[in-house]
Amino acid sequence: MANHKTRLAVFCSGTGTNFQSLYNAIDERALPAEFVLCLSNRSESGAIIFARQHGIPTIHLSEKQYDTHEEFSGAMLKTLEDHSVDYILLAGYLRKIPESVVDAYTFRILNIHPALLPNFGGEGMYGINVHKAVLEAGCRESGATVHYVDPEYDKGPILLQKKVEVMPDDTPESLAERVLACEHELYPDALEKLLLGSES
Repeated sequence: MANHKTRLAVFCSGTGTNFQSLYNAIDERALPAEFVLCLSNRSESGAIIFARQHGIPTIHLSEKQYDTHEEFSGAMLKTLEDHSVDYILLAGYLRKIPESVVDAYTFRILNIHPALLPNFGGEGMYGINVHKAVLEAGCRESGATVHYVDPEYDKGPILLQKKVEVMPDDTPESLAERVLACEHELYPDALEKLLLGSES
């Protein structure tokens, strides 16, 4: 293998639709990367099932499996090292990343958030909660943000954003659907920018 492929880990808690869009984009865009690990805090998440179907190594890693936070974060670091992971992509991972992992992978962890950060970020701002807050605030636009992960929720430097218009008759559910479709385009664009330095 002449060309080195960037080794990616994806962290998911749910169905993993953003993971699937990233996986497909690597193939469709011929990006120099490959998924070498899918980590989930839920043993039978949709993301883990998808990864298994596509021959990607999976691990169920939950803090509940360990006596201390230090043991848990140590196990996470060892797993990443064992798979020689270059970058971590969070795709609907509903847990805070241990600080020791954030420190070890500074500027090498990306997250996608279903709003235009720095607005509507922080603890508790995930899933439908975000879209309810956007509508309650009377915003005319929302969107998605891909950002680097630092020790604080949703505060890391922004890599890429994409806007979605808020319709007058939007419900949290209808807005969520359009923002998710936006995420499926934005995350692959952000990965391409990360890998190739392109302004895609």
